[in-house]
Amino acid sequence: MNIMKKTAAGAMLAMALGFPASAFAAIPIQHWTQASGAQVFLVESPSIPMLDVEVDFDAGSRRDTAAQAGLADVTALMAGKGVRAAGGEPALDENQLGEAWADLGASFGGSAGRDEMSFRLRTLTEPDLLQKAVRLAARELGEPAWPEAVWQRERERITASIKESRTRPGTIAGDAYRKAVFGSHPYGYQATPESLAAISLADMRARYDEGVQPCRAKVSIVGAVTREQADALVTQLLARLPKSESGACQPLPALPEVAPLAAPKEELIPFQSAQAHVLIGQPGFKRNDPDYFPLLVGNYILGGGGFVSRLTEEVREKRGLSYSVGSYFSPGLQAGAFTITLQTRPDQAAEAVQVSRQVLADFIARGPTEAELKAAKDYLQGGFALRIDSNAKLLANVASIAWNGLPLDYLDTWVHNVGQVTAADIKAAFARKLQPEKMVTVVVGGS
Repeated sequence: MNIMKKTAAGAMLAMALGFPASAFAAIPIQHWTQASGAQVFLVESPSIPMLDVEVDFDAGSRRDTAAQAGLADVTALMAGKGVRAAGGEPALDENQLGEAWADLGASFGGSAGRDEMSFRLRTLTEPDLLQKAVRLAARELGEPAWPEAVWQRERERITASIKESRTRPGTIAGDAYRKAVFGSHPYGYQATPESLAAISLADMRARYDEGVQPCRAKVSIVGAVTREQADALVTQLLARLPKSESGACQPLPALPEVAPLAAPKEELIPFQSAQAHVLIGQPGFKRNDPDYFPLLVGNYILGGGGFVSRLTEEVREKRGLSYSVGSYFSPGLQAGAFTITLQTRPDQAAEAVQVSRQVLADFIARGPTEAELKAAKDYLQGGFALRIDSNAKLLANVASIAWNGLPLDYLDTWVHNVGQVTAADIKAAFARKLQPEKMVTVVVGGS
């Protein structure tokens, strides 16, 4: 990256964090562990009176069973459907809770991913508003009401949505692909009407009580607060959660690793549609893998760079087989998938698959050219500041550092690490991670 690009990126980053551009040097992430066991990661960003908080727990969908697939998602959903009366404060149903947040001009909500169950708070830091927002968030986090009538309604709504989605080729392709790539691993589970019918509020409470404890919390904070204020805020936010009797977390059950594919698999699923949906891939790598940067840069060249990628050049530009084609890795605490995705005319599906496979095989065998490597690094390094140009984006990066155990200086060294990647690094990393002769191929709607 040349000096002008470094200076521009540094200036944008400095402004995003509220520092004078001339003073930009690093992104200081402060980290400490509270007596409860909660881990806190803070970036002070004083430029605007705003606070963003993410609290993550190891209670995501990888801890579901096949029979109750979707449990993590509906648990996070239902935790926000009202709070019970406690400590002299009245119960609030879902409508009253929504109105309370609207009155504060703040927001709080939960969601579940493959690995984590997350809760996010956004509020202004005006003292009275901040105090009220944190108190209300602590109630919602620690005292969910679990209303039975609301669960019956939500289950019917989600069930109807699942049934409708099964009429779409994209959903059919995605479901078949995940099952083929991940086999019996929970990363491949998908909620079904049958699995939702097997989930009760008691199951949700059990999942919540086991996973959502202060000793399991990783709390990421970006905003106009000091370390002292952040520490007090986290203490208050987690105060109403159940504490473990021993004062320390009991280990959660160990989970299996994602198994590598032993042989190729091809699924051709009939479907009457104008476009065939194609997915090609296999298990990839974990987020903390040392090959992360070579794979990041390499995938930009292969299929992550949009109209400048190899796949686009060969599949779209030269042969007109697809309007868009791309590739991506989705690493997690366990090995997420590497995927090539495209849509094409049904009568062209076989050719599009063959060309995509060949492009991948050639890339693994030979790696990128020096010109491709330079263009990819220039783009990624030059666009780094845009990855963290708001509190919300910066929070997502800090939460990823916290969750995946990445170095605290990860953002400070990101541009340098991209710049250090060589063509040989990419070739070796792709050869270690990908086996094109063993990949899954799913085609829905091909002729």
